[in-house]
Amino acid sequence: MIDVQDLCYAYPGQDEDTIRGISFSIAAGEIFGFLGPSGSGKSTTQKLLIGLLRNYQGKLQIMDRDAHTWDHRLYQHIGVGFELPNHFSKLTRLENLQLFASFYGAGAELPHSPSELLERVGLQDAAKQRVGEYSKGMKMRLNFARALLNNPSLLFLDEPTAGLDPVNAKIIKDIIRDQQQQGKTVFLTTHNMHDADELCNRVAFIVEGELSLIDEPAVLKLRHGQQSVEVIARPGEEYTQPDVHCFELDQLGSNQQFIDLLNSNTVESIHSQEATLEEVFIKTTGARLT
Repeated sequence: MIDVQDLCYAYPGQDEDTIRGISFSIAAGEIFGFLGPSGSGKSTTQKLLIGLLRNYQGKLQIMDRDAHTWDHRLYQHIGVGFELPNHFSKLTRLENLQLFASFYGAGAELPHSPSELLERVGLQDAAKQRVGEYSKGMKMRLNFARALLNNPSLLFLDEPTAGLDPVNAKIIKDIIRDQQQQGKTVFLTTHNMHDADELCNRVAFIVEGELSLIDEPAVLKLRHGQQSVEVIARPGEEYTQPDVHCFELDQLGSNQQFIDLLNSNTVESIHSQEATLEEVFIKTTGARLT
C-alpha cells in the first residue's frame, strides 16, 4: 500500500532537509504506527503521503502508483483524520458530514450514510446540534467519522483518541480494528504509546527527520527490557509488607528457589520485565512524551 525509499524533503527557504532519507513499506491490511517527538517530521511525512506536499526527493508509491502520478482521484481511496479537528462550526454534525460527502461527486454512492457513521461513533443523539457547541472529544469523533465517509482503502489517523474518555476511545479503537479486519490499511500517528502498543502490527520511530527503529511492539519491548520475571509475594499475615523477588528467565522452570517461592508463599503477582513501549520511545528518541 505504501512504499517509501530514501525520501527527503525540505520546506521552501530552508537549507536543511526536514525529512532525511527515510525508507519503509506498509503492507495491505497493516496498522503501522509512526511515532516520534514533536517536530520530528511525523506531520511532514504524512503530508507527503497524502499529497499535500509535493517537491520531495526519493521514491514514494501509494497503492502501487508513483505519488507524482496521483491527482485528486487519490482522495477517493484514502481517508484522513487530522490531529486538530476542523469543522464548520455553524453547521450541525450531520450537515458537516453531508457537505463532505458531496465532495466525492454528485450522485456518488457512498457505502456509509452520514447518519450511520454518527451512530457508529456515538454521536447520533446530537446530530442536529451545531458543531461549535461540542466538546473536543465530540469533535474528534466527528473528525474520525468523516475519515470513513468514502470507505477508504488507506486511512491516515493522527491522534484519533486524543481528548476521548476511555469508553469513547475504546469505540474508536474497535472501529480501527474492524477496518483492519476488512483489509484496510492504517497509518497511525500518535503520542499515545498504549494505543500504539494495542493497535499496531509494527511501529517506526522518527527522530529529527530520520527513522531510528522499525519493528513489532512486542519485539521492541522484549529487546529493550530485562530477561527476568518479578514475583511479589506476601510471606506472612495479610498486612505484612510483600517481598519482591527477581529471577532470570533462563531455565526458570528448574530454578528451585523460584519453585519453592511459588509453593510456600502467597504470590500476589508475577510480571515479566520487558520494557514498555513508552520506555522504548524515550530510549530511542531521547525525548519524553508530552
